[in-house]
Amino acid sequence: QVHLVESGGGLVQPGGSLRLSCVVSGAGFSLRDLGWYRQAPGEQREWVAGISSSGIPNYRDSVKGRFTISGVNGKNMVYLQMTNLKPEDTAMYYCKVVTSGADNWGKGTLVTVSS
Repeated sequence: QVHLVESGGGLVQPGGSLRLSCVVSGAGFSLRDLGWYRQAPGEQREWVAGISSSGIPNYRDSVKGRFTISGVNGKNMVYLQMTNLKPEDTAMYYCKVVTSGADNWGKGTLVTVSS
C-alpha cells in the first residue's frame, strides 16, 4: 500500500519561506509521477508543481519564480521550496503520486500566510 506523508507547513508572514517535504513509502515511483497540489478553503484542489518526463520542473503561473520542486529518482522524498509567500498561497498542500495507474494522496500539510 502506497503511503504519503507531507510535512513542513505552518504559519508564515508574507514574504517568508517554507520547505515542504513529501515522503513516499510502499512503492517505487518516478519523479514524473509525483506532483504537488493545494486546496484553499472553499476552493477546488489545484495543481502546483511537477516534474516532466524529461526532468524539467513545471509550475502553475502564480508560483513561478517563487516555488521550486526537487527530488531524486530512486529516493522516496520530494520537496517543495516556497519563497516570497503571499496570502493567496494559504492552502492545504498535498503531494500525489501515481502508481499502477492509481492516484495516491497524502493527508496534506497546512500553509498559512498571514501577518
